[in-house]
Amino acid sequence: MRFSIIAGAVAASLLIAGGVRAADMPALTKKHDCDICHDIEKRLVGPAWRDVAKKYKGVTKYKWGGLEYGLEEGLVHAVSKGSSGNWGDMPMPANDPSGAKQAEMKELIKFVLELAK
Repeated sequence: MRFSIIAGAVAASLLIAGGVRAADMPALTKKHDCDICHDIEKRLVGPAWRDVAKKYKGVTKYKWGGLEYGLEEGLVHAVSKGSSGNWGDMPMPANDPSGAKQAEMKELIKFVLELAK
């Protein structure tokens, strides 16, 4: 009996933890298909967002396209226009090549960077 109570509590906590993690992801991650390649905690095609947040914690500058930007602005360029080489050989495709969705890209970047807190 004790085992089944413990097993049930563990299963329930795993379901809750999974639900919380999914609930924490902004709706924009699905809208822009970010969740196909990224997860908060584990590497999929691209890096885990928590790893991205840790890498850039305390960083203030970001180089993209041969120019140096403030961190958030540079990461917005990387996400919007695409990037490669920061996390291995797999390039990240452009998610907003026209620049029409910059507010949404900024929101996604802020979400990811806040995971380091």
